[in-house]
Amino acid sequence: MLSQLRNRNFWLMLWVDAFLIALAYHFSYLLRFDGNVPQREMHNFLMTLPWIVPLKAVIFFFFGLYRGMWRYTSIHDLLNLVKAAVVGSAVIALILVIGTRFEGFARSVFLIDLFLTFLFVGGYRIGIRLLFDYREGRSRHKEILSGNGDFKRVLVIGAGDAGELLIREVRENKHISYHVVGLIDDNESKVQKTIHGVPVLGTLNDLVALVKNLEIDELIIAIPSASAVQMRRIVNFCETSGVPYKTIPGIGELIEGRVSVNFIREVRYEDLLGREPVELNMEQIGGYITDKRVLVTGGAGSIGSELLRQIGSFKPKTLVILDRNESGLYEIELEIRARFPEVEVAFVLGAIQNRELMEDLFDAHRPQVVFHAAAYKHVPMMEIHPWEAVFNNIVGSMVLLELCNRKKVERTVVVSTDKAVRPTNVMGASKRVVELLAQAYAHMDSGRFMAVRFGNVVGSAGSVIPLFKNQIKRGGPVTVTDPDVTRYFMTIPEASRLILQAGALGNGGEIFILKMGTPIRIMDMAKDIIQLSGFTPGKDIEIKVTGLRPGEKLHEELITEGEGIVPSEHQDIMVLNTYNLASLKKLQRQIQALVDLAIKGDGEGIKMGLHGIVPEYVPQVARVRKAQRA
Repeated sequence: MLSQLRNRNFWLMLWVDAFLIALAYHFSYLLRFDGNVPQREMHNFLMTLPWIVPLKAVIFFFFGLYRGMWRYTSIHDLLNLVKAAVVGSAVIALILVIGTRFEGFARSVFLIDLFLTFLFVGGYRIGIRLLFDYREGRSRHKEILSGNGDFKRVLVIGAGDAGELLIREVRENKHISYHVVGLIDDNESKVQKTIHGVPVLGTLNDLVALVKNLEIDELIIAIPSASAVQMRRIVNFCETSGVPYKTIPGIGELIEGRVSVNFIREVRYEDLLGREPVELNMEQIGGYITDKRVLVTGGAGSIGSELLRQIGSFKPKTLVILDRNESGLYEIELEIRARFPEVEVAFVLGAIQNRELMEDLFDAHRPQVVFHAAAYKHVPMMEIHPWEAVFNNIVGSMVLLELCNRKKVERTVVVSTDKAVRPTNVMGASKRVVELLAQAYAHMDSGRFMAVRFGNVVGSAGSVIPLFKNQIKRGGPVTVTDPDVTRYFMTIPEASRLILQAGALGNGGEIFILKMGTPIRIMDMAKDIIQLSGFTPGKDIEIKVTGLRPGEKLHEELITEGEGIVPSEHQDIMVLNTYNLASLKKLQRQIQALVDLAIKGDGEGIKMGLHGIVPEYVPQVARVRKAQRA
């Protein structure tokens, strides 16, 4: 407040408003009495003016009318002005009722004054904004016509709310080097209409001709709610046009629901998935996260880091992030501290299988909610180094879950994978063991333990999409293991939100399964990514079939024999009913046997040991490199 009082612009705005308030009050008497104000009423005017003007100015101040800049006056500012004007008139009326019982005053004068105050004060602010808009628009137009400045001629696809916000931001920000020539929209009723003076020139069918005739440099897709079918159709037209194209992210990616030029990016494969935005029960999730101490393991990974972004918005008391990736932990620390400055954050560098480290972490931070996302997930790598899957995935999880049980953590959510279903590889089998551990601890009555199982996430580190992109950058070929291989996919933000929702639904012992939609052929995905990169599949970039790798399935599954699916409270989450659960003590003995084999570097023994715990896992006969352990 003190800094505002020292601002010269504040005093200028205050004096202008004071003059306009006085003018409105004077005109209200003139209008009420048709320009011939009786002497008694003029006396009332002169007696009340000296205290009405400062009273309204003070009320305007407390409603924040002097915090903004008039050149950026918005609907929000005008609504604040309405509230301030109404409160001001109500306070004046109350004072007159208490002081004079309103005797000798014309009541209609104050109703007229309310209207005129808003008209004069609001009109002046709008006038200032229009003047600046006109001057900047004219200057920008001259710059575009003169050719000074590197302005791209842009055609916006989508004449809806996102397109309108985009045009408005381009007009208001002189640093944005876009010149929006027009819009197109498949709603023919919008054609030949304008948005902020920019015409809607046609439909998607007119795109190619418009690009050529108007010499368009770039296309921007401004339809955040586009379905997969719509997005593919739009992208096909954009490809045909021959000019670069970008997009505003989908609604699911725009966490705060805002659209901005800053969010414009290249079209990604996940845009073509067209998955519906996840609807969350914010009250349920907030109920177990808000003001709680939350630990996320694997916080520098794809899922772990997105969980942190989602959890932070629910305002936990403390957010503890554990990861063994030094660089990744540093990067996510910078992001989380900047994004959630009000949340107390602690970062721990280390491995979950380090019992002493984990004991110290739990003693220091006393987590109430734990999300366990730390794991090795690379299938071929774990086939070659199965002992690492034992140490990191199984032993690390056992250390964590045992601490969660002993320290009475309220909720523990284990992030699992569809590769745990009838596993054909070490990684999947190790994750199935972790699911069994979580279910065993769920019967200890110390807290709620649950697992969440889902398929691949688009764009995660080490996944197929970054691999394809790197192969395309090198000129190909793009490698696919089998023409018919399929996988389930969802976006990272979608998976993370559903993990949070599942955590709210669990009573303990459940394995939740996220609805993954229809499996996607990896061959089709490879063709799409090549096309999005600006090349023609089979012509510019070759696709090479290499054969299934050790431990790789042709098709992934989400449930196994002995499991039945029942619906949950949430439409995108199902619950698995499982039977024949192993006892905790038996599991611990079997895991200790695995550890003994892992210490020896006995890969074949580890695989047979995993088969003993997970009978549906049948190890493939493969050579496993012996560990060279000192």
